[in-house]
Amino acid sequence: MNTPIPALQRILCIGGGPAGLYFGLLMKRRFPALQVTVVERNRPFDTFGWGVVFSDQTLQNLKVADPESAQLIGDAFNHWDDIEVFYKGRSVRSGGHGFCGIGRKRLLNILQERCMALGVDLVFETDVTDDQLLAQQYNADLVIASDGLNSRIRTRYADTYQPDIDTRQCRFVWLGTRKTFDAFTFAFEKTEHGWFQAHAYKFDADTSTFIVETPDAKNSSRPTWTAIHSSATPGTCAARRTGSAFPA
Repeated sequence: MNTPIPALQRILCIGGGPAGLYFGLLMKRRFPALQVTVVERNRPFDTFGWGVVFSDQTLQNLKVADPESAQLIGDAFNHWDDIEVFYKGRSVRSGGHGFCGIGRKRLLNILQERCMALGVDLVFETDVTDDQLLAQQYNADLVIASDGLNSRIRTRYADTYQPDIDTRQCRFVWLGTRKTFDAFTFAFEKTEHGWFQAHAYKFDADTSTFIVETPDAKNSSRPTWTAIHSSATPGTCAARRTGSAFPA
């Protein structure tokens, strides 16, 4: 079951986000003789964003793949079963869904610690501009492109990968708030400029993720972001002009 893959001795993961870290620890767990290196441009405790959310089924999959990290992740999660939707002054709530929220920084630190416990080499503060040069440096037999949404590697080899990228017509901002929510919360708010949509969920004892989205594309029938941005006075947060669908 854990026999090393023929001719594969060294793996290099470019990008130390959740995908690169999790791939690295799973490969090292299954094939301990492999030399696995994860290279990340940021420092160990740097991160961007607030909380992330998994479904109960995803958490079960993590338990099967690596029970040790799954236990740590599960212990740090905030769990809820309900979804609540706010629309035109009304709210609808349903239960039995099953979601878990965790701070992105906490998730990364758990995966980093698990990687180190298994013997994965973590290299930080290294911004990779040439994947082939780095692969030669580490004498890698396999390179994993885990460098995120705007992947340089995917772009460099686009003719080979042929990615299918569908750019949508909205802007969004990923915020955090001290207001806590006891359900996975969605709100739709119509303003004088057009529609805003928000979704929010608690990810630790006193913090929630709060994501706001609104149309912006020039060919959109109602480019809300452009309208509200142009009407905002200097030094004023445009979002404050919209009011809120959420109860106080």
